[in-house]
Amino acid sequence: MSTAPPTTPRRLPLAGVLRLGRPTDIWFKPAVSVVAAVAVPNLTLLALGRLDLAMYTMAGSLCALYGHNRPYPARARTLAQVVLGMVGGLAVALVTASLTTNAVVLVTVGALMAAVQKVLCDATRVGPPGNVVLTFISSASLFAPQTLGQVPGHLGLALAAGAWAWLVGMAPGLLRPHGPERRATAHALNATAAYADRHADTRGTGRGTGRGGTGGRTGGGHDKARAAAVAAVQAAWQSLLAAGARPDRTRRALAHLVVRAEVALAAPADTDPRLLRALARDLRGTGRVPRVAGFDDDLLGVDAERAVPRRPLRRRLGPLAPLAARTALGCALAGYASLALGVGRPYWALVTAASLYQANVTLTWSRGIQRVVGNLLGVLVFAAVVPFARLHPAVLVLCCLAFNFGAEALIGRNYWLGSVCVTPMALLITEFARTQDAGQLVTERVVDTLVGALVGFGAAVVVTNRRAGDGIEHALTTVERAREQAARLLAEVQPAPRALATARRALAAALADLRATADTASGEWWQRALPQERVVQAEQSGHRTLAAMVRRQGTHSWDGARTTEDVRP
Repeated sequence: MSTAPPTTPRRLPLAGVLRLGRPTDIWFKPAVSVVAAVAVPNLTLLALGRLDLAMYTMAGSLCALYGHNRPYPARARTLAQVVLGMVGGLAVALVTASLTTNAVVLVTVGALMAAVQKVLCDATRVGPPGNVVLTFISSASLFAPQTLGQVPGHLGLALAAGAWAWLVGMAPGLLRPHGPERRATAHALNATAAYADRHADTRGTGRGTGRGGTGGRTGGGHDKARAAAVAAVQAAWQSLLAAGARPDRTRRALAHLVVRAEVALAAPADTDPRLLRALARDLRGTGRVPRVAGFDDDLLGVDAERAVPRRPLRRRLGPLAPLAARTALGCALAGYASLALGVGRPYWALVTAASLYQANVTLTWSRGIQRVVGNLLGVLVFAAVVPFARLHPAVLVLCCLAFNFGAEALIGRNYWLGSVCVTPMALLITEFARTQDAGQLVTERVVDTLVGALVGFGAAVVVTNRRAGDGIEHALTTVERAREQAARLLAEVQPAPRALATARRALAAALADLRATADTASGEWWQRALPQERVVQAEQSGHRTLAAMVRRQGTHSWDGARTTEDVRP
């Protein structure tokens, strides 16, 4: 590892932080799911005249936000784990609230819980919305008046709502059981088609180098397209592997299409992007899954890969220690600062700080700008809506449902846009128990947003993450070992097809991890000089080896023509 002195802080970006992106392919799924999960418990409480209990049912209902990109067998497990984690955090918060009303103690407990929730969500890659929803519920519950005798009933409400959210999340599987795997495979095909297009453009301008364009650097756009394609292919494999070991003809056909995407990634010059996009279009809806001619199951090597044990959770938690320290310190200091300013809801500042922390300081800065802009606009929306929402409890419930839908529909385009809906929704939830002074709510939310963002970002700068550089060294070692294993197989006269496929995918996964790790470390402050040249060389040699493996298996000559045999879902 380089012993060069730490680098100076990088410039914090402003351009593009608030730029809107394209909505995700399934933006409506979490939006509809959360509305369905929240509506039934809230309308039931409305009918019973007990909207004051809505905070506890919301804890379970919001679990419907998770797992929408996972295959249904994996989604069932993920949703169950999220529900248990949500109820567990709620239990700690309610018991603590029933034992003490000391605000400093409550903020401290909330900060520690936020750190635990952050690292567990990151280590398990539970996906959006990550730890923020868990932290919001547990932190708010710390400041809800409570007695020990009430805790079991409130936890029962959360668990019942969580069970309903589980059913809502799993329901689409009855109509489209392979939907997530189909989407992941289509995304891999489209991403490799984009890479093939970019490769053709660079060849046309004379900037491509190396056989098949894999041997040298061809410009930032080319490299970004390749990295995106590698990540999409890896995500497609992970989706198929997460579905479990149960034999399934549809998933086998999808795996063949992912192999086809790998072929295009390794040999873009021999790829027809239009064909890849046509295959991706065929995966929409519930139609037949095309089978690709010339691909044998031995090329998949999936059984061998499933047999490899996963890394223990404790090993995945280790590298996240600096992030845990940032979260705990930042959330605690934000809460204490809010208390010092006399704000009645310090958990808002705590949650704001918790929502900032991303993989590195640069991304944390961007999230902070997005959070502040979204919250400030959101309080204006709340001020405009609250007179209407107070006309009747039913109107209040409907407004919250509308903001729930808007938040999930818009947050994929940019975090700040979703926050414009999240903020009034969170403020209206406080109205379930009793009507409050709207001006005071707005003032306190603005103060807590600014305090949480400033203090939270300050903690991110102060608590350095030197392990980011160590992660690059580990990723480089993994790539080198995977490439050496692939080279040994290529040197054999007749390597086993399954072994070759497994080694090829291991190398592709290692390259994807190296790129993600390098991107993370490059946005971190106070780092040693990063081995950028080694990273570039490792990526170039790794992609050359991938291309050689494809040629060795004979897949470079397959044009992906579809046979008459299609697989029904």
